[in-house]
Amino acid sequence: MSAHESMEHAEHAEHASGENKKIALLIAVIALCLALSETLGKGAQTESIGKNVEASNLWSFFQAKTIRRTAVQTAAEELRIIAPTIADPTQKAAALKQVEDWQKTAARYRSEPETNEGSEQLAERAKHSEHERDLALAKYHHFEVASAAFQIAIVLASATIITGMIALAWVSGLLALAGIGFTAIGLFAPHAVHLF
Repeated sequence: MSAHESMEHAEHAEHASGENKKIALLIAVIALCLALSETLGKGAQTESIGKNVEASNLWSFFQAKTIRRTAVQTAAEELRIIAPTIADPTQKAAALKQVEDWQKTAARYRSEPETNEGSEQLAERAKHSEHERDLALAKYHHFEVASAAFQIAIVLASATIITGMIALAWVSGLLALAGIGFTAIGLFAPHAVHLF
């Protein structure tokens, strides 16, 4: 090998080494983005599960309040019908008083703003939890798409080093930008793009 060929070979190796360093840096940046997207995705997934459980619990409490209200209303109606047939005035007054108390209890089961545990308030709270669950799920789906884009970008950037095809690095960079875009959508406007 001549000196000229040696020098050309060294220049080519140095150029390839410089390109490989750039690709390695690209892979490192994409891996960082992937880690952030995965972390945000797991957080959103955990939040959606928690909000789903919360909504389910609130709907169960709502159903229990509704059943209690129905039972109390039924008892009050039955006693209201029977009360006129009671001969003893003291017992009749006590029965009508009980009807009134049960009607107040039924009304409290329907709406209890002081404790936020009337069936109307429980339904609102459950709907709010469902809304938060849906928001967290929308975020999660965008973070998952972003993670997939980052993973594919890393594979393509790695393939650039092996094949020397710079076009793969450009596609990798574009996928990384798409991943960043989906991460931003997940953070700031999860309902802007509907993929699922």
